[in-house]
Amino acid sequence: MDFRATLQMLVIPMSFAVANGCAAGKGSTDPAVALSNYAHALRDGRIDDAYAMLSDEARRDLSRAAFAKLASQMPEEVADLAKSLQRPPTSTTVTAKVTNTKGETLLLVFEKGAWHIDSSAVDLYSQETPRRAAESFLRALERKRYDVLLKFVPDTIRTGLDAARLKEQWEQGPDHPSVARLQVNLKQALLTEKIEETGESAALPYEGGTLLFKREHGVWRIENF
Repeated sequence: MDFRATLQMLVIPMSFAVANGCAAGKGSTDPAVALSNYAHALRDGRIDDAYAMLSDEARRDLSRAAFAKLASQMPEEVADLAKSLQRPPTSTTVTAKVTNTKGETLLLVFEKGAWHIDSSAVDLYSQETPRRAAESFLRALERKRYDVLLKFVPDTIRTGLDAARLKEQWEQGPDHPSVARLQVNLKQALLTEKIEETGESAALPYEGGTLLFKREHGVWRIENF
C-alpha cells in the first residue's frame, strides 16, 4: 500500500464551525476557533461534521468515503492530532499560518468570508515540500513508524532495507543514541531554522548537522538518511 496515497486524507482541511454551535460548513472568522472546532469533530468521531469543514479544494481532492476510511485506519494519529489542535496555537501570522505545539505548520485559507484549513493539512506524512517532508519525517520518527520512514529513503540506498531492519538499527543498534538526539534537534530546527532550497535539493541545518533533501519521483526524500 502506498502510504502517501493512503495518508492523503488525514489531517483534514475544513471550514470550521461545529464545536461552537455554528452550522457545519459555514466556517469561522477566527483561525483559532476553526482549529478548535476541527479538533472537537476529530475527537468526537463526527466524520460528517469534520468532512463538512473541509475547504473546497480539500473536498475536491478527497471523497467523504476515503476521509472516513483513513480516519478509521489511523485512530492513534487522529486522536493525537485532535489533542494537539485543542491546545492554543503558539503563533498565528497575518497569512494565517498556525504553528502547533510540535512546531508543525498548518495553513488556513480565508474564502467565502470564513477561515478554512488548507489542503496542506490533509497529509500527515506529506513529502510535497522540504519543510513538510521534514515535519513528516520527524512525526514518523517519533511514532516509530518505520514503514512510513522507508518512504523517505532514496532509491540508491533502499535495496535490502525494510521496516524491520530499520527498526533494529535505530532502536537496538549503535545508531540509537544519535537517532534520539536527531529527534530533539530536528524539532528545534523546525521552529527556528530556515530550509534552504535550490532546484531539486534542499537543506535544513540543525544542531550537530544538516538534513539534506533531494527531490525524487516527485516527492522530497532524505538524501543523508
